[in-house]
Amino acid sequence: MGNTLRRGARAALTALAGAALLAGCTEEPPRQVMPGPTSTSTAAPQDAAALAERYRAAGGDPDVYGIQVEEGPGGVPRVVVRTRNADQEDAIFRRQNTSVTAHLTTKEGASFKKGYFIDVFGPDGRLIHRMDARS
Repeated sequence: MGNTLRRGARAALTALAGAALLAGCTEEPPRQVMPGPTSTSTAAPQDAAALAERYRAAGGDPDVYGIQVEEGPGGVPRVVVRTRNADQEDAIFRRQNTSVTAHLTTKEGASFKKGYFIDVFGPDGRLIHRMDARS
């Protein structure tokens, strides 16, 4: 009888653990990572440098020296940021992302109703962050 109880308890615990794991799952399929370049030129195009200058003048991150907004897949905007800061720390990226997108929407008239993609390239032109922020 003791073996039967242990097997029953083990089965119940296994079922509970499985249910707990499934509870964290969503029915939404995972999003595909937006394809794009993994490196770019280190020099920002003139219009990207001018936009970054306006962003910095408004109190933005002084390391940002290029910002471009272009049409991405499905008409969703793609924001390309060039920074002098090579740090890949997530907290820095999140602050920079919030700051840049807030500037673009409040000062530059950009619309992110469908969300956006953002790529951040470091001082050597290598991709340091890529995010899909579609709604």
